[in-house]
Amino acid sequence: MANKQLGFHINLQNCSGCKACQIACRDRNNSNVGVLWRRVYEIGGGEWQTDGDALVDNTFSYFMSSSCQHCTNPACVPVCPTGALYKRAEDGVVVIDVSKCVGCRYCEWACPYGAPQFNAATGTMSKCDGCQDLVEAGKPPACVSSCQMRVLQYGDMAELRAKYGNNSDVFPFPDPSITHPNIIFTLHRDAVPSDNESAKILNAEEV
Repeated sequence: MANKQLGFHINLQNCSGCKACQIACRDRNNSNVGVLWRRVYEIGGGEWQTDGDALVDNTFSYFMSSSCQHCTNPACVPVCPTGALYKRAEDGVVVIDVSKCVGCRYCEWACPYGAPQFNAATGTMSKCDGCQDLVEAGKPPACVSSCQMRVLQYGDMAELRAKYGNNSDVFPFPDPSITHPNIIFTLHRDAVPSDNESAKILNAEEV
């Protein structure tokens, strides 16, 4: 059990979908084309409905910034055959020991958030580590500092939950009871839960 657990709070009310966090992450980590440790989803759904002689609009849309959730019960860790993936005891961050990684991609297939991603140049997996070098220097992760709308926060989950609650159920994420992700959302007025059947990822080719 971690001494503390680091994670994210995301204020979906104010996310404009600018993708500055996504770009900052790629720039900071010099990621190859096709590798996105942080990605921004565009979510939409609903339809125009007939109510008598009137058309009623129940459409919705919002943006969602996502990276590794550093889950309490990460699905990626137990499927790794070499022990390359592990959850750090001191802060609960899920990291990869690249020297042990054989690039089998089991973690990629197991993770419901698509966090571990294959680096074709090295033949190994890669993922968000919370910019641990910046955090150890007392600075926020690159995605947090780049956010123009101050949507992202990173810190001790106990403190974040005390301030923002414990809502982690929102589409396009799966039911949070599966892995217990360490993320909290302040919900957009249009945000829908994970089991909403009309919601769709509108920029699927990008993410």
